[in-house]
Amino acid sequence: MERDQLADFLRRRRGAIRPAEVGIAEGPRRRTAGLRREEVAMLAGMSVDYVVRLEQGRSSQPSPQLLGALARALRLTDDERDHLFHLAGHQPPPGESVAGLARAGLVRMLDLLGDTPAMVVSDLGEVLAQNRMSLLLAGDHTGFSGDRRYLVYRWFTDPAVRAAGAPEEGEHQARQLVADLRAAVGRRSGDHAVARLVGRLRAASPDFDRLWSEHEVAVRRADRKTLLNPRVGRLVMDCETLVTPDHGQLLLVLTPADAETRERLDLLRVLGVEEFTRGGSGTPER
Repeated sequence: MERDQLADFLRRRRGAIRPAEVGIAEGPRRRTAGLRREEVAMLAGMSVDYVVRLEQGRSSQPSPQLLGALARALRLTDDERDHLFHLAGHQPPPGESVAGLARAGLVRMLDLLGDTPAMVVSDLGEVLAQNRMSLLLAGDHTGFSGDRRYLVYRWFTDPAVRAAGAPEEGEHQARQLVADLRAAVGRRSGDHAVARLVGRLRAASPDFDRLWSEHEVAVRRADRKTLLNPRVGRLVMDCETLVTPDHGQLLLVLTPADAETRERLDLLRVLGVEEFTRGGSGTPER
């Protein structure tokens, strides 16, 4: 691990990003040219103290998960991300790994979407990156490990996940998730890790096993779902999925389906801005 070089690289990349690029208002009293440390901490989901120690060359070796979060927060290109991993003494993750990192181009698209909730998702349903509006809408889905990384696994094994959606849509959403996973398994023919994931799901959930046995196949491209947000209530969202040429990663974009949802989404954005202005970025390290 090259602590001094890592610290210098992180400081320079932080200083090179304009706040507007990551959806943060610059304001008239701003003195920092790039991002503040607390803003990097907020975007990466880690503590401000840890960011300070990294930039001062005083930290322990960061984990690959932390490096991935920093790469997303600092909007690193693929080459810069690999350089970050090398400086920290890790091998960059392989481009086609199941637990990959969001592609730099897709992360930049998250920024461009601004107040429109969006996330980058792997073909197996692992959320790799979210923009700020997506975090406000649905919470952080990037910090899971093991099988819980995959939404389909959490859906069928954690009742709280289903509770975040409208009960009357539960069967439809379950079928969509299973059919989409079936399509991904077909594309990944011969991938034993994916086959074992399906086996664990079938053992863990009779409901999943029932739907899997029906052998429905469908790639999710467009859908409508109702989310129950604890702060603003019921939100009816249209979901559009943009697929990369190799189907390895997807850009999921959510837009309000009616005027009432649009108003509630605007309220949610205002509440989020007020919360950040009060300094609520003390997220613990992962």
